[in-house]
Amino acid sequence: MRKEANTQIRLTGVVPDSRSLFFTVLFLVMVNSGFTQSRPFVQKYRPLADSLSTEYGIPSAAILGISIIESSSGSSRNCKLLNNYFGIVGKNDLRKTKGIKTRYKQYPDAAASFADFCRLMTTKKFYRKLKGNMNDKLWIDAISKAKYSEAPVEWKQRVTEAIRKNKLSATR
Repeated sequence: MRKEANTQIRLTGVVPDSRSLFFTVLFLVMVNSGFTQSRPFVQKYRPLADSLSTEYGIPSAAILGISIIESSSGSSRNCKLLNNYFGIVGKNDLRKTKGIKTRYKQYPDAAASFADFCRLMTTKKFYRKLKGNMNDKLWIDAISKAKYSEAPVEWKQRVTEAIRKNKLSATR
């Protein structure tokens, strides 16, 4: 007769220690807070993005998704100090007024930042081809390939995820 095998299983390394558990929970809170933080942002800026979408032929999902990532849903330093929702480089007066040196452009309000982003897109080679096409995936891909971001692969993934999580896309 065969002996029964030892059925006790050791789970060494599977049960996290308190430090790894802390960092896992912290990561999940950070990821989820970004999502919940973007809901009020989307509600506030969707009408503006929809209006600019109609005017410029750029999907509002792309406009909102990019602004969520570039401005951390309106909570980034550039957004708060400069009303810069898209990380656009340009002139500002922060050095004179607050002694802060930055390369990012200053806007009088959010609407000016959103409109400037759309105007900037009209200067890109892909714009004429995509104008009026409301497939945000095509736009994000084209903007990424045009080197809008210094890390285009990660940027594209983050924007795409923001669009998905916030259910911004009409084409998905």
